[in-house]
Formats: sequence, C-alpha cells, structure tokens
Amino acid sequence: MPFASRRRPETEPAEEPAPVRRPVSVGTTGPATGTAKQPARRASPNPAAAPNKTPAGERQQAAPKQPPSGPAGGQPDESAQPAVRPVAGPARLKKRHWGLITSFLFLAVIPFVATVAYLFTVAEDQYHSIAGFTVRSQEQGGANELLGGLADFAGASTASDSDILYEFIQSQEMVQAVSNSIDLRAHYSQYWPNDWVFSIWNDATQEDLIWYWNRMVGVSYDSSTGLIEVQVKAFDADMAQEISREIVSISQARINELNLQAREDAMRYAQDDLDEAIERLKNAREAITEFRTRSQIVDPETDIQTRMGVMTSLQQQLASVLVEYDLLRGTSSENDPRLREAQQRIDVIRDRIAIERRNFASSSTETGGVSQDYPSLIADFERLSVDREYAEQAYTAALTALETARDEANRQSRYLATYIKPTLAQASEYPQRLILTGLAALFLLLFWSILALVYYSIRDRS
Repeated sequence: MPFASRRRPETEPAEEPAPVRRPVSVGTTGPATGTAKQPARRASPNPAAAPNKTPAGERQQAAPKQPPSGPAGGQPDESAQPAVRPVAGPARLKKRHWGLITSFLFLAVIPFVATVAYLFTVAEDQYHSIAGFTVRSQEQGGANELLGGLADFAGASTASDSDILYEFIQSQEMVQAVSNSIDLRAHYSQYWPNDWVFSIWNDATQEDLIWYWNRMVGVSYDSSTGLIEVQVKAFDADMAQEISREIVSISQARINELNLQAREDAMRYAQDDLDEAIERLKNAREAITEFRTRSQIVDPETDIQTRMGVMTSLQQQLASVLVEYDLLRGTSSENDPRLREAQQRIDVIRDRIAIERRNFASSSTETGGVSQDYPSLIADFERLSVDREYAEQAYTAALTALETARDEANRQSRYLATYIKPTLAQASEYPQRLILTGLAALFLLLFWSILALVYYSIRDRS
C-alpha cells in the first residue's frame, strides 16, 4: 500500500515526517554496498495534497490509480509494498452454527429431558431380594480312610456342582420351573405398556421371558470359594422374596438329583465290579477242583511231604539193615542164612527207594506215580493257587466298595448350604434414577459431540 500522510486537524500543527534517505540518481552507488538506492517517499507538507480519510477498502482500490513512480519520474516504486487485508468485522451466527445448536437441542437436550421425565414420573419402583448359598459336602473319614480310599468312587467335586448350579439358574429350565409355581408373566407385565422400559409385554414368548429373566435376576459366582449370590428384582417386595425362595428350593432339588444320580452310578459300578470279582473267584475255584480231580491229589504240597517222609523212612531202614549186614558178615561165615536174608532186605529197600525216586519225575501210574510229573504238577498248582488268591482279594475289595457305596446312598453326601436367606426389602432401590440420569447425560453428550466432530471433519475436507 503506498505511503501517504494523513491530514491532521487544523488546530494541531502537523508533525514532521521521519527523516528518510534522499533519492540518488540512476547509476550511483552507496558508499558501503555500492548498490543503487531507491528513493524514499516523503510526506507532503501540503495539507491539500494529503488524501482524505477513507475506509481501508477504498484506499486499497484507489492505490493502483496513482501515477507510476520510478527513477525517471522522481517518485519511489510503490508496487513493491505488501497489500494489507481489510479488518475483520464482528462475528455473526451462520447457518451451520444454528444447525449445530438445533442438533444439540434435538439430540442431547430433548432426549435427556425425556429420560429424566420417564425415570421420575413413569418408571415404577422395583424391590430386590438377595439370597446366598453354596454347595457343601460332608466330611469323609473314619472307616472310609481304612478302606484305602475306596469311598472316592461315590464322591465328586463340589466346585463342578457350583458351576453347574450357576448355569442352571440362568437356564430355560429354571425359568420354566419358577413359572410353574409363580406367574411371572402376570407380575412383570402388569404395568405394560405404561412402563414399557422395565416391563415385559403380555404375549411374551418363552425366549422373551428368558431374556427378561436375565435382566431381573442377577447371579454372581466366585469360582475360588464356590459362593453363589442371587439378586431378584420385582415390582413388589413380597414377590421378590417369593421368587428368591423358589430359586433356592429348585436349586436344592437339582443338587439332590445330581447327588442321587452320582450315588446310583457309584452303586452300579460297585455292583458290576462285585459281579466280575465273583465270576473270577468261581472260575479260580473250579480250576482248583478240576486239578484235584485230574491229579487225584488234594494238596500236592502235603502229598510231596508224605512221599518225602516215605523216602526218609526207607533210607533209615536201609541204613539199619546195612549195619546189621556188616555185623553179621564180621561174626559169621558166608554161608550163614542170616547174611542172605539181610542181603535180600537190602536189595528190596534199595529197589523201593529207586521206585519212589522215579515216581517224582514219572507220569506213569503203573509204578504208583501220578498222571503228571511232580515239577509240572507243582507249577500248575501254584499258578491256580495264585489265581484263586487274587480272585479272593478282588472279591473282598469289590464287596467293601459296595458296602461303602451303600453307606453313601443312605445319607446325603452333598447339600445346598444357604448362608444368606432370601431377604425382604423395605424400600425401593431400583431403578437407580440418579445413576441412570447421569449416564444418559454423559452418553447423549458424547453422541452429539462425535456427530459434530464428524460433520466438521467432512466439511473441512470437502
């Protein structure tokens, strides 16, 4: 913008312009740099030559109409001066601003007011009842510990029972069981359609009722301790307590069913083991009987001890006859009949000893032996004896397990322990109006803010 001095009021003297450098002629250089100097424009002392006060816009438009300046005309070059933008006017609301205010009104303010009005004027009071329980098992000890842990066949983990119960309370079967005792649809749909947010419609299906059941019944479960806590909400305090009692009763029945099933399974398994042990024992004893019939020996060990006794007796008799024979031969002649008689006795005893020795390894019955050699006979008898002893021990263990399972069946090994009985509310705590109001304001404001940011982001890029 070209430089021009403004006109001062006539009552005040005009100020002297700041000293500027004199223009130099073309071709001359400064003393320091040696470059051509552009002449600077001085303010005109003539008040008539000064321009009138005009708006900035008019001055900007009038600037190009001034005569060109240059070294030839004796005026400085004004085209090199930067242009000054006009001063911004006062801010005014535009259409986008009104749209933003309108969107805030319809997307945040009106829904918030409607939510508050519904919560404090339409929503019905709700009462809650709390019940707490866990699955316990009786202590196992005493005689069961002496049986080597056989009682574990009838036991089970209580933690798994708590997991099953936690899922069962939220299942369709629980909803159906409670509905058979209490008309849930009639109670929770009594304020429909006025309180349409916290009520269920009259013609709700079973699936709709399950969805609404999970809204009104809260279940918390601690897997480390096995504690289960149930919170039931209803439009009446007595109804909430009644539903809570029904949940506890149905849960107790389900635990008893699981307990009965476990006892039946344990009894069946124990009985099957006992039947198998009895059959094995019968087979072992039949094999022993067949062996005795075939070998005609009741007890091979006793029989062999008897035979060894005969051998020992024969050897003693042989030694006695040999002594007599030696004495007779030393005191009598060779033709003495007593010598021949003693020799004959010696030969008979030696033959009998030889026969007895052959009978131990012979299977022929002509010489008095059995139908099988004694080593094989003893091996078969020992094998059959081991089978019979194992069968007897298995039978004893199976019979003990059956008795233990029967003892467990006569008492309830698992039961539902209630540590918080169903409570009766004295005041309504639901719906939590203040908390819901704060959450509604927060989420409506966040929703409107996100939409506004998205709009301005798209507008800036378009």
